[in-house]
Amino acid sequence: MKEKNKPGGLSQGLTHYGDAGFAGYLRRSFAKSMGYSAEALDRPVVGIAYPPSGYSNCHRHFPELLDAVKRGVTAAGGLPLEFPTIALPEVFLAPTSLKYRNLMSMDTEEMIRAQPMDSVILMGGCDKTVPAQLMGAAACDVPAIQLVGGPMMTGTYRGERLGACTDCRRFWAMYRAGTISDEEINEIEDNLATTAGTCPVMGTASTMACIAEALGMALPDSAGAPAVHADRLRIAEATGLAAYRLIQSGITPARVITEKSVENALRVLLAIGGSTNAVIHLTAIAGRLGVSVKLERLNELSDDTPVIVNLKPTGEHYMQDFFAAGGVGAVLNELKGKLHLDCITVTGESLGERMTRSAAKPVDRRVIATHDNPIEAVGGLISLFGSLAPRGAVLKRSAADTRLFEREGTAVVFSSLDDLAHRIDDPDLPVSADSFLILQNAGPTSEAAMPEAGYLPIPRKLAAQGVKDMVRISDARMSGTAYGTIVLHVAPDAAAGGPLGLVRNGDRIRLSVRDRCLDLLVDETVLNQRRKESADELSAPRPQRGYARLYQTSILQADEGCDFDFLTATER
Repeated sequence: MKEKNKPGGLSQGLTHYGDAGFAGYLRRSFAKSMGYSAEALDRPVVGIAYPPSGYSNCHRHFPELLDAVKRGVTAAGGLPLEFPTIALPEVFLAPTSLKYRNLMSMDTEEMIRAQPMDSVILMGGCDKTVPAQLMGAAACDVPAIQLVGGPMMTGTYRGERLGACTDCRRFWAMYRAGTISDEEINEIEDNLATTAGTCPVMGTASTMACIAEALGMALPDSAGAPAVHADRLRIAEATGLAAYRLIQSGITPARVITEKSVENALRVLLAIGGSTNAVIHLTAIAGRLGVSVKLERLNELSDDTPVIVNLKPTGEHYMQDFFAAGGVGAVLNELKGKLHLDCITVTGESLGERMTRSAAKPVDRRVIATHDNPIEAVGGLISLFGSLAPRGAVLKRSAADTRLFEREGTAVVFSSLDDLAHRIDDPDLPVSADSFLILQNAGPTSEAAMPEAGYLPIPRKLAAQGVKDMVRISDARMSGTAYGTIVLHVAPDAAAGGPLGLVRNGDRIRLSVRDRCLDLLVDETVLNQRRKESADELSAPRPQRGYARLYQTSILQADEGCDFDFLTATER
């Protein structure tokens, strides 16, 4: 809560001119030039972090959403003032949106700090936007609340429901295998994404929306409402009201995002079969407040948390069905016995108090199962450790083929994304369905900056034979909409000198989901020789200017959330 007699509203954080009276007078004068009355300018200020972009279909509806937010703030008695930040349109950024997540977090943090506001609303949607905003707000001592844009509605293709991007990957695999034509893939392209909003499956955007609600940083029942649904506008208005009330309560992200609430969020992540990307993002958000997320703890929670949500890519339904079925509130109530119910939320109530109000609502059990009769008995994600991943790797087992969980395979190695693109469909590629596809130099310290390239395509000649899954290992990420037996986030990454960079064609690798194990079965003397031979490659020239230089000199590994080393807090 703001200290007594401490200036609020537009009187706080005055620009330095050497004369505080003049600074206030000048600020009010400039504000009045925008048509505000003196009475309006005396109100508490609710800032609105607003990332518009002509490149982002996810945010296409944000102007209307912004109007609803302002309506809520104004009705409550506050002065709503939006300010722009950069946006991160997922499929339009090169080399990948993750590279710019930290930049957006810095933009958000610095604009919250530099401008006068008593609380702030974070309007986000597209995959990396929500984590960037939560990272930025977490570092500020300003009350904050998250508002997500909501998922798309599904499209249709010849009587079948379609949702980006799980279905786009499924049809693209069919196209690569030669089972659908150019005309058909073009028709599918026209019907995959037909409304504003984020992907309508449990991809990264939907996962992060659920996590924001589970953390207590968003209003209850706010994660799943579709972008074009009237409820999304009502949620926006209610968020404006809640942001005003936050000023009185003084609840900041540091009180909401704690070790206990982060563990609650991990439970929800596992129960919804959420995106592997969320492990990186939640680690980074928590890290801004000195809260550590350990991959070993993820395994402990995963063995004790069932998957209860039947959504693509691990199930059959879509986000609009999840919303209608009971949403995050229903999931929380099924996990009630495993959650820390005393965690405070942005509304001032505890998580347990919030859940009491949603407990009586009907739940569609086709979409959200019970804890005692789950979709899968164990959580959707696990971590793997071993000589190939000393600091860990992540596998989304709920989206993988269990027949591939315990095996050894021979490595077929691609040294870079370019190498992968050039050779994956080579008819002479020495590969079989039992091979392990290995992608190197696609991690956070690589030039590629950890893109969603871990979903290596099945080689065309194998796809034509009907092969639909095989073991794939990399230091890259994959979209939350993807599926397959895919090991990701191998740390340390190849570009930083990790063991993944030492793998060669023909090496044997052991994968054991049962033992949480990923081992390179090569003698240490051979590996030491390879380290000497690859030393020159690791000392290649790095960017000399701009954000690229800042990124390369400051980026942390996947197990540390891929944050910048100077932005994380000490553990508390």
